Amino acid sequence: MEHFAETVAKVNGVLNNFIWGPYMLAAFLLVGFMFTVRTGVFQISHFKSWINVTFLQLFRKDKHKVLKTDDKHSISQFQSLCTALAATIGTGNIAGVATAIAAGGPGAVFWMWLSAFLGMMTNYAENTLGIKYRYKNEKGDWIGGAFVYIERGLGKSWKWLAVLFAIFCGLASFGIGNMTQVNSIANGLSSSFHIDPRITAVILMIFVALVIIGGIKRIASVTEKIVPFMAFLYIIGGLVIICCNITAVPAAFRLIFTEAFNFKAMGGGVLGYGVMLAMRKGISRGVFSNEAGLGSSVMVHSASDVKEPVIQGMWGIFEVFADTLIVCTITALTILTSGVYDMDTYLTAIAAGEEVVSGTALTSAAFSSVIPFGDKFVAISIMLFAFSTVLGWSYYGERAIEYLFGIKAILPYKIVFICAIYLGCTASLNLVWDIADTLNGFMALPNLIAITLLSGEVVKMTKDYIARVKSGKETEEGEEL
Repeated sequence: MEHFAETVAKVNGVLNNFIWGPYMLAAFLLVGFMFTVRTGVFQISHFKSWINVTFLQLFRKDKHKVLKTDDKHSISQFQSLCTALAATIGTGNIAGVATAIAAGGPGAVFWMWLSAFLGMMTNYAENTLGIKYRYKNEKGDWIGGAFVYIERGLGKSWKWLAVLFAIFCGLASFGIGNMTQVNSIANGLSSSFHIDPRITAVILMIFVALVIIGGIKRIASVTEKIVPFMAFLYIIGGLVIICCNITAVPAAFRLIFTEAFNFKAMGGGVLGYGVMLAMRKGISRGVFSNEAGLGSSVMVHSASDVKEPVIQGMWGIFEVFADTLIVCTITALTILTSGVYDMDTYLTAIAAGEEVVSGTALTSAAFSSVIPFGDKFVAISIMLFAFSTVLGWSYYGERAIEYLFGIKAILPYKIVFICAIYLGCTASLNLVWDIADTLNGFMALPNLIAITLLSGEVVKMTKDYIARVKSGKETEEGEEL
């Protein structure tokens, strides 16, 4: 059994090095760059439009005018955003960012920002296609996602690619979307509050069951309450740390930009090794955090009550913006301004092949430097972030399983998903973490191929929407560009 585990670990290591290696990371950037250029740098040139349609729309008295369908099976655009953010705003925003800095240096933050900037348009493309090609199942629920626009957009001859995506997604929902998340919760509560992981497991199983058995409507109703609260709580906590170290902020930004392009040799190694390491860690953690290019959040965005595909695409832009450029940046600045990170010590250790402190520990140290209960604050934040991720990913897995095996497979999937929580809380998951990371990355392969081949349709829908608004014709939302 031990030999088998070693073999699996070696095979997974090779696959993981490929999917999160330089070629695939370049593919993530190039696809985002393509959509950015072909849409006229939409995320900047039409910033006013997408911020009005998304975030600012929530504060208007007439915000419900955007809800154009009377479909009882759909959810609001805000609910679709919150459910998508529930899945993306997770441990990656706390531990992942810290790990990127610890292992790749402050320069990794710059490359994380770049991947998010380009990833905005990748996510835009995914969600635009998701709305265009979605359909209703026999229960009347909207079904959309990468496997849908692969099959319906590229044709039946491409169904094998759609099946591959659904398989990767279904398996990833148990790993990155379930066991690894609850394991973080159990470990955090055990170390900070001395709660037995078995107790944590049972409580989580009950709460998750109560939510996901009710379907997307109940998941959305819960996430629209949890996500704004947990994001606000964490952002305020992070801003407290940053404000207490406000004089260190300019130096932190200077370090981020200078180290992003510092071509000096590290530890006597090859010239430019530091930049390559910063790029790899920053881009991979950025993609891991916001999931732009993986095609995951499309499944919940497709359940939205919106009629205009471009409008839902704009919610995809805001999703990446909120996840990475706001929440991840807060984490990065708390670490770099608090004095808990010493770049020379960390990079020397990496060059020598030594292990560095875990991401969670680094973030906890940053919060504890100002807040006496900083470690407990981070533990609670991880608990909320991870719990919401489990809810979001349960829906992703459900849609993938339904695509593969039909609607009758949904209930058995939910039962197995709930049972997997206990294993995740109580077992050692080193190998599971690694395999989950690989499966998560492999979702990108069929998705990036599909959105690249369908890019012409995305550009056409975007230009048509802009032309309609500029000509004075009333859009679904009556927005002005």
